[in-house]
Amino acid sequence: MIKLYGSSMSRAARCLWALEEIGLKYEHVPVSFDGGTRAPDYLKLNPNGHIPTLDDDGFILWESMAINLYLAEKYGKNGLWPASVPDRASTFQWSFWAMTEVEPHLITLLLNRLFTPPDQRDEKACANAEAALLPPFKVLDDFIGRREYILGTQFTIADLNVASVLGLANLIKLDTSAAPAASAYLQKCLARPANQKAAAMK
Repeated sequence: MIKLYGSSMSRAARCLWALEEIGLKYEHVPVSFDGGTRAPDYLKLNPNGHIPTLDDDGFILWESMAINLYLAEKYGKNGLWPASVPDRASTFQWSFWAMTEVEPHLITLLLNRLFTPPDQRDEKACANAEAALLPPFKVLDDFIGRREYILGTQFTIADLNVASVLGLANLIKLDTSAAPAASAYLQKCLARPANQKAAAMK
């Protein structure tokens, strides 16, 4: 039995989404930030003390993007995992792009706007983060405006990984109107039933 440790209010959400898209039977083991990740039993699984962690019948894997790529390759034969080497390379490219070009700036905004008291917020850091997000959103906007999904006409793990990162923009109510194609694409991906089910978990 597959076990996924984590909270839907963390990067574990993208792994729960992947599991739901694939349709696998699995056990979701909620792990909270307030002490759960530092519990001795959990640290035996993930010595970093972070979530998520996957246990696939004794095979332990952490890092959410690695988990998703693993799940898609091993179990996502319904089209979630691309068949060709070039498409797999593009999947890696866009997944890593989301993590490196977009997520750090979204995390800066998330921490300041939702988790920091108003009188302690770093407005300069927020302004810099918003400015830094304009170029990558334009990159995606220019690219996705010419196609339905990243690899063509079918939703794949590449789209799931990208949308799971960009979805933070909704949470912080970021104005993405300057990238209308990217915004429409994001909402289309996030509206998928598998994501809605994953988001409703603890």
